[in-house]
Amino acid sequence: MELCFHCGDPCKETAIVAQDKHFCCHGCKTVYDILNDNDLSHYYNLETRPGISPSRFDGKFDFLENDSIVEKLLDFNENNVQVVTFTIPSIHCSSCIWVLENLHKIEPAVQSVQVNFPKKTARITYAANELKLLDVVVLLSKIGYEPYISLEDATKEDARIDRSLIYKLGVAGFAFGNIMFLSFPEYFEVHDFWLDRFKHLFRWLMFGFSLPVVLYSGQDYLISAFKSLRAKMLNIDIPIALGIIVLFARSTLEIAMDWGTGFFDSLSGLVFFLLLGKFFQQKTYSFLSFERDYKSYFPIAVTRLRKLTSEGNTSIKEEQAQINELAPGDRILIRNEELIPVDGILINGNALIDYSFVTGEAEPVTKQSGDTLYAGGRQQAGIIEVEVIASVAQSYLTQLWANDVFSKRHTTFYKGITNTVSKHFTISLLAIAIIATTFWLYYEPSLALNVFTAVLIVACPCAIALAAPFTLGNMLRIFGRHKLYAKNSAVIEQLAEVDTVVFDKTGTLTTTKKSVITYEGIALTSEEERLLTATLRASNHPLSRSLYDMLQVNDIYTLDEFTEEVGQGITGRKEYNQVKVGGYDFVAKNLPQHEAPLSSNRTSVHISTNKQYKGCYVFYHEYRTGVQAVFDALSPSNELVVLSGDNDGEKAYLSKLLPKKTRFAFNQKPEDKLVFIKRLQQDGKKVLMVGDGLNDAGALAQSDVGIVISENINVFSPACDGILDAARFNDLPRFIQLSEKARAVIKYAFLFSLLYNLIGLGFAVIGHLKPVIAAVLMPLSSISIVVFTTLYTYVLGRQLQTKGTRQSSVR
Repeated sequence: MELCFHCGDPCKETAIVAQDKHFCCHGCKTVYDILNDNDLSHYYNLETRPGISPSRFDGKFDFLENDSIVEKLLDFNENNVQVVTFTIPSIHCSSCIWVLENLHKIEPAVQSVQVNFPKKTARITYAANELKLLDVVVLLSKIGYEPYISLEDATKEDARIDRSLIYKLGVAGFAFGNIMFLSFPEYFEVHDFWLDRFKHLFRWLMFGFSLPVVLYSGQDYLISAFKSLRAKMLNIDIPIALGIIVLFARSTLEIAMDWGTGFFDSLSGLVFFLLLGKFFQQKTYSFLSFERDYKSYFPIAVTRLRKLTSEGNTSIKEEQAQINELAPGDRILIRNEELIPVDGILINGNALIDYSFVTGEAEPVTKQSGDTLYAGGRQQAGIIEVEVIASVAQSYLTQLWANDVFSKRHTTFYKGITNTVSKHFTISLLAIAIIATTFWLYYEPSLALNVFTAVLIVACPCAIALAAPFTLGNMLRIFGRHKLYAKNSAVIEQLAEVDTVVFDKTGTLTTTKKSVITYEGIALTSEEERLLTATLRASNHPLSRSLYDMLQVNDIYTLDEFTEEVGQGITGRKEYNQVKVGGYDFVAKNLPQHEAPLSSNRTSVHISTNKQYKGCYVFYHEYRTGVQAVFDALSPSNELVVLSGDNDGEKAYLSKLLPKKTRFAFNQKPEDKLVFIKRLQQDGKKVLMVGDGLNDAGALAQSDVGIVISENINVFSPACDGILDAARFNDLPRFIQLSEKARAVIKYAFLFSLLYNLIGLGFAVIGHLKPVIAAVLMPLSSISIVVFTTLYTYVLGRQLQTKGTRQSSVR
């Protein structure tokens, strides 16, 4: 009987033939036609018969015509762009991922699809003016990926926990214990009248105990092997399933023919220990995932506004708050270029929101007072006041950060090794098992079955596959606990390959906490100071924030207009008064001639009001404690560069402070920094860029690894790969060293796994390894790798101080 070319099910009497291909139903043929007509037939090259036969859905999703229901299901709805996340149970292989992520070729209005394979979810972004949510669902259903939609899921999280593995482990353990108990008399060759009389009953009881082990506890291995063979592929579950079937069949035959007690103890032990190893791995993965999502996420804080009443007077106090502390009704302040971390209502200010962090599209949206603002947007038009309407889990922002839009698409070395080994492992293992069994059938037939089963069971690529994920996952968690928040584990692997480190100066090497600021020029009036303070309040630049902290005693009001030219300066206007703040060239442009300030070669912020140059605030920077030690630690194995948008007024001091081979580049605009990084990469350098995430976002995105030093945790750049708390700046060399050591740990684990497989196969092939011992050794190999990598990375993590070093001046 022919199998359906699309889904692999048997084609019955109603088989449909088209283009020499057989289909079991018109639904499968329709899906094939859709994929073929849209140049997506590569779907069938990734897996053989990977599809799901679509079911009938006429009228099933009519409830999606209701706008209120649609609004509950949407994650984002702004500027004709909608984002929705669906659970799609039929996602099961690489072909599924490929066809879903290429959905835009079938329907151009679909902008992007992100598939989370472990959770079987797809996050779909589409043009709402061209496509309705109903159309998206119907399209998915037509190609066999009908989403599971529950209106309850729109309002609350699914709290169900899958305990099937625990149940299967319990059944296997119960059966294993009882079978071992029933086997004791024959183990010790006890000859007793009653034992001999009930021997056959005991054997059939062992058979009865083994049935739920094979049919229930071991079903995942059998089903996985069946699907793999049906798709004409070989996966790691095939040898295990073959071992289970052979042991069960041989044992049943032995007791039926009264040849012996069989191998039911080995069979139940095999499944029990396999499930035990699987349970241990699952628990470890869950722990790492929990640590990542709820403990080691990157920090995002906002400025919360609190009303204080004292003696009948009401005042507003600004305070920093983590987003998990926000509640509906709170008022927060969002400055220019800050991320909106929660859903809210715009209360005051001019909002121009860039939602590229959510949608990948960088077209700003204008908002009016009373409009809804979605989490993940970035304000681009000065300061706004927002009322929180719904808190958003930080794991949501972590998910946005991991969007492919911001990925650098590095191919990791260890992933390549793991895939290659796993791909050829099963074929090699089956070949060894057949050759060894053939040999023993000639020389000692009684050992042939033991050899065949032991070879299939003892060898396992799982240890190789687990080495990199567990090592890098553990390091990711340890780094997070020590205030380096990496986007994903691939960042750690890339960090280990760095040979050039580029530092931004202002806000990275310098701290804004203790800067000494003096004013030189014409004294500002009180009205001019108020306008200056309100303008500085809207900016996130380190110099602006330092100056604002000094001036905020002045009464603050809302500006009528605010603009910022990145790397140049800011402009604020209130009624007929205007102030310009920034570099001298920016402020003095188009102004009447005046005497240039003496501070032009120092770090300074220049001021003009109403087209009249006033003067400047001069900053005497305080460099972070340990800057020299950090550079000295990195110098032996890395090329070091300092990039700065400031003038070279402090070059002489830095030249004395830092290693002689350090390179300097001053007066660098944001685009200059990006070009500088590109040139280093063209010379074959692996570049780590360390900046503050403001004027160097392009350079951070271009670099192999981009890390933001976070002293002001309101600032977040999606382009970066990691965020380092400023208090842990001194530990940067240690983080790089630990990344290199983590790579060494993976190599050790690979070597250990290789030796284990070679030694285990050696004993199995010569007939010195019983199946039950092999069943114990197989999960133990995986568990030992997990324990080894966990303990080793824990020891490495101990090298990082638990508490961050307080920053103080070196000047």
